[in-house]
Parts: sequence; C-alpha cells; structure tokens
Amino acid sequence: MGYARIWSRGAQGLDAPLVGVEVHLAGGLPTFQIVGLAATAVRESRDRVRGALATSGFDFPVSRITVNLTPADLPKHGGRYDLAIALGILLASEQLRSKSIPEFECFAELTLAGELNPIDGALPACQQTFAAGRLAIVAPANAAEARSIRDARVVKAPTLNALVDQLSGKVGMEVHRQAPLDRGETDYPDLADVVGQTAARRALEIAATGEHNLLLCGPPGSGKSMLAMRLPGLLPAPDEKVVQDIAALQSVSGVRGIGQIARPFRAPHHSTSATALIGGGSRPRPGEVSRAHGGVLFLDELPEFSRHALEMLREPLESGEVHLVRTAYDVCFPAQFQLIAAMNPCPCGALGAQETDCRCSAEKIQRYRSRLSGPLLDRIDLGVTVPRVPFEALVDTELMECSASVAQRVSIGRERAIDRQGTSNARLPSAVIQTWLQQRSAAMALLGRAADQLSLSARQCHRVLRVSRTVADLADSSEIAAEHVAEALSLRSLEV
Repeated sequence: MGYARIWSRGAQGLDAPLVGVEVHLAGGLPTFQIVGLAATAVRESRDRVRGALATSGFDFPVSRITVNLTPADLPKHGGRYDLAIALGILLASEQLRSKSIPEFECFAELTLAGELNPIDGALPACQQTFAAGRLAIVAPANAAEARSIRDARVVKAPTLNALVDQLSGKVGMEVHRQAPLDRGETDYPDLADVVGQTAARRALEIAATGEHNLLLCGPPGSGKSMLAMRLPGLLPAPDEKVVQDIAALQSVSGVRGIGQIARPFRAPHHSTSATALIGGGSRPRPGEVSRAHGGVLFLDELPEFSRHALEMLREPLESGEVHLVRTAYDVCFPAQFQLIAAMNPCPCGALGAQETDCRCSAEKIQRYRSRLSGPLLDRIDLGVTVPRVPFEALVDTELMECSASVAQRVSIGRERAIDRQGTSNARLPSAVIQTWLQQRSAAMALLGRAADQLSLSARQCHRVLRVSRTVADLADSSEIAAEHVAEALSLRSLEV
C-alpha cells in the first residue's frame, strides 16, 4: 500500500523542532491510528481530517491508516499537524501527485469544512522553516506574520481544495515573499497631560534614556499611573531584532493578525499569579514579563502583588531572560523589559500628605512596606516620591513639555550610549563599571562617601553609576561628574 512523509514543526517556547508526519496505508481492518507521543488534541485530528477530506470531495481510504509523528519522544500538541496528516493521506492514497512536497513544511488546523485555521507560534515555526531552505504552507490568518521574516517564501490557501489545486499544478502556485511588519507611529498618551511633578518627569526621562527601572511612590491620585503610561511614548522605536522578538512572542501567545509592532506596555492586575507573571504551565507559555520584552512592564500597587510573584521577578530583571524547566521541556523566553512600579506610601495612602492625616499605625506601615524585599528593591535604579498636585497647579494654563520634545532628548542620549558601548547604560556589564570605581575623581569620592553613609550594597553602587552615566549622556558630557552622581543619588532617596 502507500506511504508518504510531510514535514511540519512542533512548538517548544520560541523553538519549533522539526516533526516528520509519516502516513502508511496497509491492508486489514479499517483503522486510523496516530502514534508519536500525541496529546489529546492531536489524536482528535483523526475526526477533523476525516471530515475535511469528505467535505472537500476526496475519498477517505478504507484501510489501516497509521500516522507516525517523529521524533517519537517529542511531545506533540494542538491541531497544527492536521494539514500535514491530510496531505499525507492524499499522497499515500495517490489522490494527490506532487514531486515538490519535500520542499514544503506545513502547519495549519483543519475545520470539518476543509478550511485552514491559524495556529499559535506560526512565526517561530516559519523562521526555522526558511532557515532550512523550505517553503511554508500556512493558513491565510498566519500569512502576515510568516511574510515578516527575512527570506520568506510563503504559500497560503483558504481551503484544502485550493491548496491541493496548487500543489497538483491545476492552478499556478503563488509564493509570497517578505513583507516587513508595520512599525509606524503609535498614539501613546502625551506627557503634556501630566501637570507639575518636576522630579518625577525628570526621573521618567532618565529612565527612558538609560532603560532604568523606576519606582513611583505617592498618595492616590497624584499621577503615578499617568506617568507610567507615558513612558512608552518616550522610548525610541525598536530595532529589527527586537521587532522580530516581539512578533514571535505575540505569535506564541496566540495573538492573531499581528500588524503594527510597537514597544509593548503590559499592566497586569495585582491579583495576577506568579505563573501568569513569569510564564509557565504544563506547556510553557510566555508570561507578562516576556510579553513586555522590548517595552514596559507596569506594576501598579506593587506591594499588593504576592510576595512569591515579586521574588520571581529578580532573575529576569538581572538576566533579561526567563528559563522554564519541566520534565519534558526546557525553554527560554526573552524578558528584557523596563520595570516601572507604583505604590502608596502606606495602606491608606495618606502618609506624608499635608492635606490629610494618615490612619495607619507604625506597625501597619512597616508590614505594608516589608512586602518588598531588599534584593528586589536593589534591582530598581530610580525611586521618586510623587506628591499630590495642588489645585492652583491644576488650573494653571501653562502648557507642560510634550512627549515629542522629551523623546528627542531621550533618543539623542541613548544614541550616545549605543555609539560608545553598544548597549544602553542599564545593560552595562559590571566589569566596565568596576573600571570607573577605580578612577580617582570627585564623582567617585562622592559615591564612596554616600556608600558609607547610606550603607549602599555593591549592586546599588553599580546602579547609581549606571544612572549617573545616563545623566551625563543627557548633559552631553563624556565623563561622569560629581553633579551627575549627586542627581543619581537624589533619585534613589526613596525609603521603602
């Protein structure tokens, strides 16, 4: 009887291992069996494929059908193998004759009407398909993300019938080439909407320039969330590598119709679980920290998050990656996000406000603040107090500086850092900073005195110097001066 093999791709995080879909037709009682560590959704493809073939006008072979998914020890999930199984049956039963099949890899789910449905993770699968020198057959809904890849060669078809007509030569095959993703301007909220808050606005500018993490502390209604939501509008447009990473993470996360790619802004609720924040599950998927890759992760009401979830932030904040290890999986998701967090100074939020009296006891305040561990706070570069804005300032007609003006300075400052060292100041390796510490200068002397008086850890000293370097870049200074260190220290003066 007949035999055929079609190529497809599995899904393991951002990796897409090659999967061979072998179909064998043999004599004996009619059966349809799928082997190769197939999950329930894969085994259910027997009924989807049978229905799709019947409604598309093809004969379903009355024989013993065995579908083997190789390698056998790789777990297979989802409906991504439906199309490969259907084409394999048509080839093995000689209802489709095509010598070009080995040049293709296909991944699409089939409906009972024979239509091609999109899958999650099509972009990383196509990346590896093109790297292997093959063409990708995808559903129309996955075509845009597949075509965004360099050297893309994509074949799309709305139905199984339409695809078979192309593969058999009944109609001409249209191969779609690269069409880059749109990186047009995004309409972010404008910084001009934020009244007053001079110190917080300056901290936001420094954070945007150097990719520094920022903590805003102030009473309710002082503008902490407004400031955070305006940070993405100050950031430069992402480069090609970051755009592809963002698109791949969106694809794996199940985002349909990837269109314009901009720096993401993720703001999970404080009830978010540790798994949803970091990523994971039986089939590891990206969490909020990875979905914020290349952009901003905003954690409002920071102390209200679970202690377990917050402590899990420490590794990605330091390494820019999330490693998830399971019995059958070992995946790594990028997580180079910029953290901006907001919190009240106490449970009632009135501590330090002149207009209202705080109702919290000292013990209550201490318990509230102790939810944030020292190691986590060590990884936050900037901390500023955001006071309430007086009524007189609200009715002041003077316009505040807009995002476009600040973003221009941010872009120039970041370009200086990239030209000098190839990375933003927040990502500078410790070895570079160590050479600064050994310099005999007024700036290092000031930092030494501050380290003694404020009991700064080694990590805190390094972060102060990174921020100082950013302040110097904004001032167009080639060297870190004492005033730059002084400003960096003043922006770490928040006591939590």
